[in-house]
Amino acid sequence: MKIKNIIFTVIVFCAVSINAAEDNFIGDVKMGEVIHSDAFNYIKNNMLGKWKGKLTQESGNVIDASYHFKLVSNGNTIREELVEDGVEMFTTYSDKDGELVIKHYCALGTEPMFTVKKLTNSSVSFKSDPAPGYHSQHHNFVKSISWTQDKSAKDTIIMNNSVYVDGELQNNEAIIKRVY
Repeated sequence: MKIKNIIFTVIVFCAVSINAAEDNFIGDVKMGEVIHSDAFNYIKNNMLGKWKGKLTQESGNVIDASYHFKLVSNGNTIREELVEDGVEMFTTYSDKDGELVIKHYCALGTEPMFTVKKLTNSSVSFKSDPAPGYHSQHHNFVKSISWTQDKSAKDTIIMNNSVYVDGELQNNEAIIKRVY
């Protein structure tokens, strides 16, 4: 009988814990339901975790690169912490009015924003949002980013980006592997 009581207690505790997690409260404030865009869900379902690899710059120079995607803000924002050649940056991914909004806090001293250009089952690409007002002849900024799952290697992603530096467009590629 004692074992049945213990099992019953564990089942009730687990059910209450699961129910509490679904209610999305902070203190006594109910957070409400949020429906995410397909692009947000793609990043959430495919990119969360830590990734490491090498980034090849347009010049041919190869540097260390790491990316850490983490779900924050009650599951409503994904924060990407990236380190390229020891330089830390971060990017946020969140939805506004059903569309994914991406904002990158760049080592170039700019904060470009992006919108989804294309989404498939194995890739997502982003294009520059003109809202920040950056101009290729006057500002250094990231113009585009894409993440593509490598079909030949499990847990491997190919990241491509194009960056304006001193008026010149430079294309870079990183091959990264999930480390957890």
